[in-house]
Amino acid sequence: MKNNRFFLFALALMVWSCNHAQPKTHSKSNAPEAAATGEAVKKIVKSNAEWKAQLSEQAYYVLREAGTERAFTGKYADHHEEGVYTCGACELPLFDSKTKFESGTGWPSFYQPIKPQNVISHDDTSYGMTRTEVVCARCDGHLGHVFDDGPKPTGLRYCINSVSLNFQKAGKTSPKKD
Repeated sequence: MKNNRFFLFALALMVWSCNHAQPKTHSKSNAPEAAATGEAVKKIVKSNAEWKAQLSEQAYYVLREAGTERAFTGKYADHHEEGVYTCGACELPLFDSKTKFESGTGWPSFYQPIKPQNVISHDDTSYGMTRTEVVCARCDGHLGHVFDDGPKPTGLRYCINSVSLNFQKAGKTSPKKD
């Protein structure tokens, strides 16, 4: 009985800490900002069959079904080259390596996107907690979540699945995917 109470207390503490790690200063919608700058991102729409043909099984699970890769298993968790992280589905530039930091969470973490309009955030109430999901503005691919426990200057931590990203080394470009 005592172990059950400890388990319930630990579970409640975990849910409470996740609920309080939401960004309080982060806009839930980037649409007004994109409209104000005239830089709205053009959408890519594909069928599930088209995405399945393009993506690996793991990438499809994370990007299209909002899955999560296991912590410390992704190829970019401990990656330190200079360049740009792009969407793993459509190659939209998302994060500059200069904004990447070691969060200790096991997923690549960034304190801001390259352009605010390149990511869209919204409430995610799955698994009995409230978090802020981050998706690619061009293809709506699930990237991860954003929390308000990051470093300065933003105080945000974009916690992103490696499989949701590709990487372009500084000075190199890759062809744009449709």
